[in-house]
Amino acid sequence: MKLVFLGPPGAGKGTLAARAVELLKVPHISTGNIFRAAIAAKSELGLKVKSIIDAGKLVDDETTTALVRERLGSEAGGYILDGFPRTIPQAKALEAFAAVDKVVNFDIPDSSVLERLGGRRTCKVCGANYHVLFGRPKKDGVCDSCGGELYIRDDDREEAIAKRLEVYRGQTAPLIEFYRDRGLLVDVDARPSVNEVVENFKRAAGLV
Repeated sequence: MKLVFLGPPGAGKGTLAARAVELLKVPHISTGNIFRAAIAAKSELGLKVKSIIDAGKLVDDETTTALVRERLGSEAGGYILDGFPRTIPQAKALEAFAAVDKVVNFDIPDSSVLERLGGRRTCKVCGANYHVLFGRPKKDGVCDSCGGELYIRDDDREEAIAKRLEVYRGQTAPLIEFYRDRGLLVDVDARPSVNEVVENFKRAAGLV
């Protein structure tokens, strides 16, 4: 099965993709992993990506699409594509070289994203993650594993989360209607527990 996962930051796509990989026995392909693999391989495209990232710029649509095309060429058995497409032009480019079975939209309101990401606390020493509501440490502000100080990452501050959501709603959310018009989109409520979301995903994807 060839799937595309959509959803804003905080929807839990990474966690859900890991569970879906177990169910479907297909690889989880994210653009971040593709970039890192290309850079490590020192391929022509990888060197180009490295120069773009080193310059502090975003990898352009053409380069990203070329890397995705190259990566999907070896996955005839299916995959979960996460992080691509991000825009309508990328989605149209994808149609030229890959036929997607379903696009799963993990739907979650901005208020829930702010609650999830804004409540996250990270250990300065070992990097362990906690949450003020869903996964509190035994002692406030102190890591259970190593005793390190917990802090709020810049990415988890309210203003940063709001900016990430603004970018998502402006660039990527239009893909929801794009794929709905093509009869490929299925919506999954991303607010419940992981186990419940996985069961909803299985029903939406026709796996049960």
